[in-house]
Amino acid sequence: MALSADESGRLGELLTSRAEQVTQRWTEIIAGQLRGRLSQAELVRQVQELHRALVDALGKGEVDLNAEEATELRAVLADLSRGQARQGFSATETATGVFALKEALLQTLETDQSAATLRDYVAFSALIDQMGLFTFESFVRTRESLIADQAEQLLELSTPVVKLWEGVVAVPLVGTLDSARAQVVMERLLQTLVDTGSPYAIIDITGVPAVDTQVAQHILKTVVAARLMGADCIISGIRPQIAQTIVALGIEFGDIATKASLADALRHVLRLTGVETSRRQPRRES
Repeated sequence: MALSADESGRLGELLTSRAEQVTQRWTEIIAGQLRGRLSQAELVRQVQELHRALVDALGKGEVDLNAEEATELRAVLADLSRGQARQGFSATETATGVFALKEALLQTLETDQSAATLRDYVAFSALIDQMGLFTFESFVRTRESLIADQAEQLLELSTPVVKLWEGVVAVPLVGTLDSARAQVVMERLLQTLVDTGSPYAIIDITGVPAVDTQVAQHILKTVVAARLMGADCIISGIRPQIAQTIVALGIEFGDIATKASLADALRHVLRLTGVETSRRQPRRES
């Protein structure tokens, strides 16, 4: 809902002539809601900045929050939303900070209870509602972006590629291997092969709870991609239950070497490279 030029002029004049009274009461209301979670100096700065942007928009005549004239006001609201989303405030706390302007205006207008003033207050409230909803939507978009970034970071952290030996790298997989994670595994493994020049890669699935056809396909694609980079892959962590599942599903790993444990896979690779290995014999008691 847009304010007419006359309504914008009256609200702009009110916010300008009683700027200190309105901003002080507005700040007090928000401070009561946040209960000390934001410093007084930062809160005052935010209120004054939003007050200035609103007065500037009202000075351009008829005001619609979606119009070009309100570009700076929208920018200030969006910055407020992004800042509070990153600081851990809720969407409700952010939006109600804008809605608090209603109460501040109401207390300013209490001395004049004419019908014209009441109509103006209703019109002013509609604009503030628009501002609050815009703030809420901006907050939600920011939070969704933050969650997506954090999920991506966790995905990368959950798929490390480690160097076990000179020329040998390993990918210890833990948890479910879906398409998105399989793509990350493939990219990180291939990049590590390029960076280290390693001819051998071990894909350890000890931490994968179950292997179905989809998981097997992801592993096979990773092996093929590594082979195209000139590296041989060994799959380790083939527990008895997983071995039975693979057989029951008819999954074929072809000529890909498989081992029961990561230690067995590393020992196999070291033998291929000519490094002497031997299992430690248990000490006999005399």
